[in-house]
Amino acid sequence: MAEKKIELFEIDPVEIFGVNDRLINRLANYYPKLKVVPRGNTITLKGSAKDIANFQSNIDALINKRLKKRNLNMDDIDQLFEDSDYGIGSSALNTLEMTQDGLKGGFADEKSDIIVFGNDGKIVRARTKNQKKLVEEYYKNDLIFALGPAGTGKTYTAIALAVRALKNREVKKLILTRPAVEAGERLGFLPGDLKDKLDPYLQPLYDALLDMIPPQKLKLLMEEGTIQIAPLAYMRGRTLESAFVILDEAQNTSLGQLKMFLTRMGNNAKFIVTGDATQIDLPNKSDSGLAKGVGMLKGVKGISIINFNKEDIVRHPLVSKIVKIFDSEQE
Repeated sequence: MAEKKIELFEIDPVEIFGVNDRLINRLANYYPKLKVVPRGNTITLKGSAKDIANFQSNIDALINKRLKKRNLNMDDIDQLFEDSDYGIGSSALNTLEMTQDGLKGGFADEKSDIIVFGNDGKIVRARTKNQKKLVEEYYKNDLIFALGPAGTGKTYTAIALAVRALKNREVKKLILTRPAVEAGERLGFLPGDLKDKLDPYLQPLYDALLDMIPPQKLKLLMEEGTIQIAPLAYMRGRTLESAFVILDEAQNTSLGQLKMFLTRMGNNAKFIVTGDATQIDLPNKSDSGLAKGVGMLKGVKGISIINFNKEDIVRHPLVSKIVKIFDSEQE
């Protein structure tokens, strides 16, 4: 008798298992000689090698089908078996297999740059040269600086990597932070509690997470403390172990603040710092410590510095033109 564990890395297990495991139990009914035990994001299988292989093939097919429609139902399970004795599959589940050295195998062809599957089947992938480099450097270094203009996907790609690391249980916590600095405006008095006052500064981080994690699940993860979004000042005094930590808008930090943040790094931690030196919102732009800090750390083993440029801009085509015009005018 063979045994195998199937781990669902890139999709919420509930979407495949169904409420109260209704869908996975329906699938298991087609394999009376196979023991199927779903738990967490893992399915443990015990039985013949043939049954295990075909069961996994059907899980692959369900994941592919889920990416094309909003929800799965019992009919989707039954349709797998209309054309054959064991159903159909496309072996997509294990195309992303994590190892200590990084990616093993990887995705084929157009799927080769997929980072994570987001909500409603949205595929989040590395789309530009430097986004791909950020993914590659993640497996080689514990601290990465991703620097460049607006719209290049620095923060979005970093958050996608963080969500994947959390789903793959590479880390225990995901922490997103940015300095609470107003972008050229004076917001004045904001009503509500502390969270209400700080949320406007942190909204871009929420937006990215909501692309990749269902709202209710995100809320639960935040309530549990598994995902934390907080202003940079709240990092002082902490030691962040087994965590994926992202500092966004780092151009608005002083050299002292940057040092404070970087020295929070604990064991088994991954840090990514993103920033754009052309968008400093500090009253005195010379107070920004990002460029100086990066210069001081250049060449240190375990630290990677990636410079995004206009060719990496993935927003509306006009954004690229706007950045180019403003940069040339400032020069």
